[in-house]
Amino acid sequence: MTEPHVWRARSADLIPFATALGDGGFLIDRLARQANDQGVLFFGWSGTRPAGVVYLWLEEAEEPPIQDHLPGVALLTHLQVHPELRGLGVGTALVGAVEQHLAELGHERVALAVRTDNPAAARLYDRLHYRDWGHGTVTCYARVTLRNGGVLEVPELCYVLVKDLTTITPAPRTECRTIGAAQQS
Repeated sequence: MTEPHVWRARSADLIPFATALGDGGFLIDRLARQANDQGVLFFGWSGTRPAGVVYLWLEEAEEPPIQDHLPGVALLTHLQVHPELRGLGVGTALVGAVEQHLAELGHERVALAVRTDNPAAARLYDRLHYRDWGHGTVTCYARVTLRNGGVLEVPELCYVLVKDLTTITPAPRTECRTIGAAQQS
């Protein structure tokens, strides 16, 4: 398998990811939020194959306990890896891209909610140094797009985990800028 690579979602990538991972309604919603600077949708690839997705929620948390205890903290949400590609580093690459992006923006912490019945995801976050926030579980609501286009909100009991980002060094900028006047030939 090739090393997973991750980049900010583009509308041109929507159809391959919706086909591979499902829930095109969710992806359309998150691309619209991204266009309004409410978050960032990241797509992960394995070679040319859509491998996974994660959304960085930059709005205030929807859950009152998270609002109260983590005001202004960005949330890593909806990490999904194609079932055939789990355990191959895709999830780690997606989380790393979110953390790097937040570090570049100057954020000091990130949080996430993981369902209490999802031990595989909890193990991933533990390996990536996410720790329990110390305020108990929270009921979160997953939005599921129905075949008729409607959206159903499903309650999920979740652990809330946080990570300190101050140890993450932002990647150097690779922008190329011309300094001074243009050369004449």
